Amino acid sequence: MTFQRTTSDNADFQFLTREFDNYLIDIDGDEKDFFAQYNQIYLEHVVVCNTNGKAIGCGAFKEYETHVAELKRMFVLPEARGNGIASSLITELESWITELKYTTCILETSNKLVNAIALYTKFGYQVIQNYGQYANVESSICMKKTLK
Repeated sequence: MTFQRTTSDNADFQFLTREFDNYLIDIDGDEKDFFAQYNQIYLEHVVVCNTNGKAIGCGAFKEYETHVAELKRMFVLPEARGNGIASSLITELESWITELKYTTCILETSNKLVNAIALYTKFGYQVIQNYGQYANVESSICMKKTLK
């Protein structure tokens, strides 16, 4: 398993996020257009995970405010799940985030993504009041972690 630090212009990242968007159609339903407007943005900090030359997972972050990074676009192909890839992606992303001197990491996920919520909880993220554009979105769960 290898990790590539790149941007959202990366072809593998674009492939994975198209797969992610297709996956989310069933989950987000009528809210998919609301979420799409916040996900179709240029991201300067992207990590793509490859195994045997194939892109199998990704994640990204952007600055939310001074010293606060927001995790975005975390996804592992369904056929690659259960192999620790998401955990490795979070570790790689948090490493990069701390290198850039961020002290806090926040994220938003769907309340239907129970496995994702469990993973973030395992990594020390705690549920917080929904922030920003997610403030009144009942299907959103927002989480936060103070980084060391």
